[in-house]
Amino acid sequence: MRILITGAYGFVGTNLCRFLTEKGHVCDALDIPAAKRDDVPYAKTFAWDDLEGLFFGSTVASPVYDAVVHLAGKAHDTRNVTEPQVYFDVNVGLTKRIFGAVYRKVPRFVYFSSIKALDGDTPYAQSKREAEVFLNGRAIVLEPAMIHGPGNKGNLNLLVQVVKKGIPWPLAAFENRRSFTSIGNICAVVEALCQRGENGTYPMCDDTPVSTNRLIELIAEAYGKPSRLWRLPRVLMRCAAVFGTVLHLPLNLERLGKLTENSVVDNSLLKRALGWSAMPVDAEEGLKATLRSFRDEERKG
Repeated sequence: MRILITGAYGFVGTNLCRFLTEKGHVCDALDIPAAKRDDVPYAKTFAWDDLEGLFFGSTVASPVYDAVVHLAGKAHDTRNVTEPQVYFDVNVGLTKRIFGAVYRKVPRFVYFSSIKALDGDTPYAQSKREAEVFLNGRAIVLEPAMIHGPGNKGNLNLLVQVVKKGIPWPLAAFENRRSFTSIGNICAVVEALCQRGENGTYPMCDDTPVSTNRLIELIAEAYGKPSRLWRLPRVLMRCAAVFGTVLHLPLNLERLGKLTENSVVDNSLLKRALGWSAMPVDAEEGLKATLRSFRDEERKG
């Protein structure tokens, strides 16, 4: 296959290109010129101004590409300094431009949304949801839970720092579970969908949710640290969060909710579409590989 990847030099794009190239496929990049890297095996790299020209005169009978994987977008800003309209300009506006250029000219269009598009109320989540509505029934839409892999700590970094510093985790009594998506599963899913995927919207994650307590144990194992899990009474922690909300302390009701909520995703629809009984990468094995990479990078530094 020949595949065009937008936002090609980000974390997912670079890993996807290496994976697909090793499988014998050819990948081209569409990204801003400043993002270009020589260590990623793209056959060709195009700038955004080249987009429409790439597909001029192409037909489904003789497509330039077998698939387009649209990764480019404005990611969620955890510091909340991004203007809300920026999310819609990029996540909706750019998606419309790209899809308009390739519609009926490539067999498959794979759009990376987010599981937050299902019920999130942030501008990021709303913009992803609006893009999904635009693409409805005309593309393959993936809604991954939190993606992780070597080189990308993401939201795991907070817990990594807690364990490394020997800080006890005081919320162990809550036993909440979360779904993750390893980069290995991302790559395998995208390859399969580009070959035989049907249009539709697919929540995506590893097969087994992992509790925060178990995640802390995995981090401790990777770094050779003790896992300090404190099972303080839930009532006590909720009272502390109430006081934190009033006094503007780090532990408040909003943060307590985010740290202790369950976030479990069902990937059965995706597996049925692919004819898989299980995802190729085990949830805990994927997390262990990611955590080992963090540790090894820090030791090199």
